[in-house]
Amino acid sequence: MLLADCLAIYGEEHAPHVAAPWRLGYAIEALIPFWGNRRVSEITGNTCRAYGKSRITKRGPASPGTIRRELNVLQAAVNYCLKEGKLTTPAQVSLPARPAGKERWLTRQEAAWLLRAARNLRLDGRHLQDFILHGLYTGSRKATILAMHMNTPSMSGGHVDTIQGLLFRKPIGKVMTKKRQGVCRLPDRYLAHLRRQAKNGRKFVVEDYKGRRVGDIETGWKRAILLAAELARTKGIDIDLSDVTPHTLKHTAITWAMQKGASPWDAAGYFSTSLRTIEEVYGHHSPDHQQSVVAALNRRA
Repeated sequence: MLLADCLAIYGEEHAPHVAAPWRLGYAIEALIPFWGNRRVSEITGNTCRAYGKSRITKRGPASPGTIRRELNVLQAAVNYCLKEGKLTTPAQVSLPARPAGKERWLTRQEAAWLLRAARNLRLDGRHLQDFILHGLYTGSRKATILAMHMNTPSMSGGHVDTIQGLLFRKPIGKVMTKKRQGVCRLPDRYLAHLRRQAKNGRKFVVEDYKGRRVGDIETGWKRAILLAAELARTKGIDIDLSDVTPHTLKHTAITWAMQKGASPWDAAGYFSTSLRTIEEVYGHHSPDHQQSVVAALNRRA
């Protein structure tokens, strides 16, 4: 069986029933040039590694994470065809090692300078500041923040309920995926800020000066990153935010919460992140991390 047929069957029959079919489409589109004319029986460790070396994006060689996600789709397509009886012999896709979790998070000082830089931007200032605040207080992902409505449940995005003080990340009717979009209770300080905005007629958590939903913050973000360093230098402070991305706000929110003593269980629920990820990537930031072991070693015999 040609893998082009295998991927086509998977895309046509399975993709319509997932929460984000376009993601499968992107992966299949990337897989076809290399795998399309190969047969399922040609899936080996060598061909999987050859695919990784051949995979080039607009920005250069694809990252191990990208290659891993695409090869996971290839494995899923083979498994689907096997389950549906269109294939009689299984095949095992060889995946690159899982990338290590990112450790970059903002210090309080860095976050303050980034917010100050956002406020100093002319057209992008207000909505970029709102984006940063929402990321730091809720740890939500970029797409979730930009789609967030104010007090209005929607099929196109989540919403904040300033009456109950709750954040609903998932749009109405959307299927829950691995990119969890759970409900969390908003901190009092940030909730008061959102209530003031709602009272002034705000429709979206992040909206431009004309009250329209913001589609992206890429341009403003890049300008704020540069401006933050410039503003800090005027006060004799040297900061480097060149490696900071919007997703860094999520890392920062979780890290700060763990540093202040949040339990891994509560952090996993609040930030809609698996308990395993919280423990493996952020657990060492907790003041209670391995405390029982340290206490035991400190005791005299």
